[in-house]
Order: sequence, then structure tokens, then C-alpha cells
Amino acid sequence: MLNLRIVSPEKVAYNGEAESVKVPGILGSFEILNNHAPIISALQKGVVEYVNSEGRHQLDINGGFVEVKKNQVSLCVEVI
Repeated sequence: MLNLRIVSPEKVAYNGEAESVKVPGILGSFEILNNHAPIISALQKGVVEYVNSEGRHQLDINGGFVEVKKNQVSLCVEVI
């Protein structure tokens, strides 16, 4: 299970567990699963999708950054 935190300048959009996270990287979208390799990547305008125990969720963003390290996924994004 991943620990996902999505923050924007206005608020914390989500802070909790997730089974998977799909983000719009600048070289194309990619999915983050449990035990993903460490990565830092810029994000472009698009949709962040994550799946948790309550189902599938989507968040429209204008861009930002993602960092993955030891099943901790941190997104700093500008929400549309």
C-alpha cells in the first residue's frame, strides 16, 4: 500500500493510503505501484488518478511535481 499526499498552494487535496497512482509526467503518464523505484518528476497539465479503498478518484491539475520514496508518494500540484 502507498501513502499518498497531494498538496496544492490552497489546501491538502488528499492524505491517505492508495493502491495505485497515475500521474501526467512531462514525457508521458506513468503509474506508481507498491515498491516503485525512487523518482522525482515534473508533471504537466492533466489528470491525477488514484485508487483507494473507496474506489477510483481523479484530480485535474495544471502541473507540478511528484516524489516517490519507500512507498511514500508526494505530489505538489496546481489544482484546476
